[in-house]
This record gives sequence, C-alpha cells and structure tokens, in this order.
Amino acid sequence: MKEHKKPSQPLLYYYGIAMLIWLLFNIFIMPLFNKPVVENVAYTTFVNMLTQKQVSEVEVTATKIAFRSNKDDTTYVTVPMNDPGLVDRLLASGAESKQILPKQMSPLVSWVLTLAIFIALGQFLSRYMVKKMGAGAGNFMSFGKSNARVYVPAQTGKTFADVAGQDEAKEALKEIVDFLHAPEKYTKIGATLPKGALLVGPPGTGKTLLAQAAAGEANVPFFSISGSEFVEMFVGMGAAKVRDLFKQANEKAPCIVFIDEIDTIGKRRDNASGLGGNDEREQTLNQLLTEMDGFDGKKGVVILAATNRPDSLDKALLRPGRFDRRVPVELPDLAGREAILNVHAKKINLAANVNFNAIARATAGASGADLANMINEAALRAVRLHRDQVEQADLEEAVETVLAGYQRKNAVVSPKEKQIVAYHEIGHALVAAKQKDSAPVTKITIIPRTSGALGYTMQVAEEESRLMSKEEAFNRIVTLTGGRAAEELIFGSVTSGAANDIEQSTKLARAMVTRFGMSDTFGMMALETVTNQYLGGDTALACSETTAAQVDQEVMIIIRKAHDKALGILKDNAGKLNELAQYLLDKETLTGEEFMAILNEKEADNQ
Repeated sequence: MKEHKKPSQPLLYYYGIAMLIWLLFNIFIMPLFNKPVVENVAYTTFVNMLTQKQVSEVEVTATKIAFRSNKDDTTYVTVPMNDPGLVDRLLASGAESKQILPKQMSPLVSWVLTLAIFIALGQFLSRYMVKKMGAGAGNFMSFGKSNARVYVPAQTGKTFADVAGQDEAKEALKEIVDFLHAPEKYTKIGATLPKGALLVGPPGTGKTLLAQAAAGEANVPFFSISGSEFVEMFVGMGAAKVRDLFKQANEKAPCIVFIDEIDTIGKRRDNASGLGGNDEREQTLNQLLTEMDGFDGKKGVVILAATNRPDSLDKALLRPGRFDRRVPVELPDLAGREAILNVHAKKINLAANVNFNAIARATAGASGADLANMINEAALRAVRLHRDQVEQADLEEAVETVLAGYQRKNAVVSPKEKQIVAYHEIGHALVAAKQKDSAPVTKITIIPRTSGALGYTMQVAEEESRLMSKEEAFNRIVTLTGGRAAEELIFGSVTSGAANDIEQSTKLARAMVTRFGMSDTFGMMALETVTNQYLGGDTALACSETTAAQVDQEVMIIIRKAHDKALGILKDNAGKLNELAQYLLDKETLTGEEFMAILNEKEADNQ
C-alpha cells in the first residue's frame, strides 16, 4: 500500500527558528544601521572649510578636532596641529563651539525597521508551514487535523493471502469486504454494513495486518491512526481530530478506518480522572461515540479497531450500532503456526531438510510476530556461519534464541555450579520421562543463555491439546519440582536455581484450586478472576481472607505432594540420574533420542 504522509514540524520548531534569526539580526545587522557616520579629513581641509565659512559646529580637544559641515550635516574628524591663528579663524568663520556626537539612526526608525523585518520573516515561515503541512494547515486550527496515514490501493498492497493462521478472523472480515465490493446485494434486501468491527487478541497476532488485508481485498482507501495520536495536551484537540478523521473518511467513502490501540481513548469512563471525569480523553471518547452514531453505514465507511485490553473498554463503545462485531484474533494453533512459518519463509532460501511441522510443535503459544522473528533469526544465523541456505538446525536454534536468549558460550561457570545445573536439568527430564501424562523430552542443555538461565529442559507434546486434565496438571507440577528434588537428593542442599520452577508450580497449583475446580476442598467454586487475559493473565482473588488462607494451605499441599512424588521417582532411578548427569556434563547438550537411549539402557545411534 502506498502511504501518503503530511510531514509537519511542531510549532515550537518554527518559533525557535524565528527567535534565532531575531537574535542574529540584533547582534550583526542592527549595529550596521546604528554605526556612526564619521569622515576623517586632513587639517588643511579643515582650515579651508573654516575660511570658506562651511563649518557650523566645532569641538577642539587635545587629541582630535571634530567639526560638522553646514552644507550636508556631515561629521568630520582631523588631528590637531600647532596653529597659533586657529582661534582667530574660528571666530571669523562664525562656527559654534560645542561637543559633537556622531549622528545615528533614529530609535523609532530602528524599531520600525526591526519590526518590519520580523513580520516579513513571520510571513515567510507561515507560507513555508502551509506548504509543508498541506492546504488549510497554516493556522492554529490545523491542530485539529487527525494526521491519519492514508493508504491507497497498489500492487504491493496486503491481501488475505498474506495472513496465515487466522482463518476464523479472515472469515469474519470477508463479509465486510464483500459489502464494499458489491453493496447493492445488501441494500436490495435492506441490510446495512456493520459500522465497526473490534479486533481483539494478544500482541503480535496480526490485528493490524488483518485490517490492512481487508482494505487491500476491498480495494478501497485505508486510514490508519493510533489511539495515542488523539491524546493531546489541550482540551478539545483530540475531539477535533476525531471530527476531522470522520470528515476525511466520508469524503473518500467507501473506505476503511483503522484505529490501533483503541483502549488508549476508549477506556471505561468514571469519576477518577479530573473534576467529574470530564478530561481530554473522555471528550475524545464522547466525540468518537457521536461520530459513529452520526455517519450512514450505507456509504461504505467501516471502522476497524484493535485492542489487547477489551475488558477496559467503555460499554457504550461496544454496544450494537457502533462496534457491531467482535473478531477474536487468538494465538495460532499447530496448523496455523506451520502456515505462518511458510508465509514468512517465502523469501528465505531454505535447505531441503527443513521441517516446519517440527518447529511449529516446538513453539506452542508463540504469536505470529514471534514466528516471524524466529525465521529472521534463523536466516541471520545461517549468514554468521557463512552458509547461503537456512537449515533445520538454524530454525531450532532460532526457537531457543527467541524463547531463552542467545547462548553465552564464554560465560564462566564453576565446576561445582555446572554439576548442580546438570543434576537439576536431568532431574526435570527423568521425572518427566517416568510419568505417563507428560510431554516427551526433546532437548537438555547446560549452556547458559542471555535470559539468565544456566540450563533448561525442553519438552514438546506430540499432539496439541486445548484441555488439561487434573492428572496432567499435577504431573506438570511434579516435573517442575524434579530439579529441586535432584539437588536435595544428590547434594543434600538447595540453591536459587529453582526460582522459576517454584513460581510456575505455585501459579499452576493455585489455578487448579481457584479457577479449574480441581480441589476436593472447594470443588467447582470460582475463587479467582482473570484480568488482562491477553497481557499476562493477571488474577485477582474473589474470596474472603479466611478462604484465601485455606486456598494457600491447599496450594501448599498440592506442591508438597508433587515434590514428594518427584523425590520418590529420583530415588528409584538414582543410578540413571548419576549416569545421565555425568553424560550431560561431558557433552553439555543432550537430544531427546540420546536421553531416552541411555534411560532405556540402549546405546544412542549417534553416541
């Protein structure tokens, strides 16, 4: 899509230029106007002018003789001489003896000239601003311009073919595209185009790309603006920008208007901000609601908006007649991730052994932006290794880079700490392998990463599932406690290396009790609510203090049971724990096949 921008500079930028020119003028130009007009002449010239009575005023000092001509009022200066007859000549000439000051420009003329130059500069800057900001932008009302980026159809425009992994969202937008293509089908039966569609989902899932693709498919102008661009320091400016945006949209109808991060201006109204809550943001929201009610849906103006905080939006914004549709743009599933990888790899030179299905299975929970970053990281790694093709190993390393950071091969880790990390990671892997409802281990490493991890164990499920049973949740906690259990069993002490494991296991155990109904004590009782589900999924307790204390006790019991089970598994397999840990210390990285071969007392093929 070709973008037409209106470049502009802040008003203070132009005022700064004007003030700089003003200072330079007063420092360098004004002294030239006020410079005294004085002419140096010879003493004989002075005597001749006295004789001819052409001198009106004379000032005689020990160092100079200054005199003024009575013809052109010019001031002259000459050097004094030993002339006994000077006094007689002065009296005979009729010149008046007085102090002579060189004449300068009148102060009134000086200021008038300065003011005239300043006005001329102002006119020049004003015309320059009009030229740079566009017609009609050369006055203070131009602050009400929306500054929306306008895209027009082009051969390089986005289409639904550029969007992968969001089939449901594309289906929801295709009807809007069809209306813009052939509105007569809908007007014939009396249907009107939905005024707005709200794209809701986590960051990086392609909400902006979907809006651009819808405009590209419909072959109509596309207005794009961020919600933060409506927020202004001066009250009323945001509302003026909303009015200007809808005015432009009506002039270019049919078109699509996309407002990114609409929660910036669409937050729920209350009395917590300012006197009565009537601040700039609320005025902007009120104007947006008014404009959405005011325009005719039959004209073909569609408002698309994106947010990852739908819970914070004002209810008036979400009612039918404004944002009629809510389009979920969720994290892609296995098939969606594989399709996204294929889309982003179109311009990448790939080796024949690349298997995107394996990468897609290893990236559960990744967004489209994460997957695009992984493809790019793989290409960069291939370049660093002086190869002209991206291989499977590059993609696998890129996954680990995005998830855990770059390898810190030069990091100094003492032999004792390295041994503890090895037992810790083998503890995770061994406990996971000895449980039924657990994902297979695919990689174990003790190479430090830039994220701070001294090692990690990677598990990849053979099949992607959206449900988690009570047994699976408990076994996941058992696996998380396996690292700490191995440290206790082998070294008789504990370290801070299990901090992340403790955090994850506590979070999962609490969810089992408060949200999943997997507690025998509380059963199907909701004790916690989720806020910002697309931004980390923060939770808030919805129970009394007494019940909260009981929840803590229940969570503690679950984690202790899981820890005891992990410790029992490791005690039963202490020999394999030592053997695998020693092997990991020697090689630093184990594949899932190598791990299972040693665990099953078989020799790995590539050992």
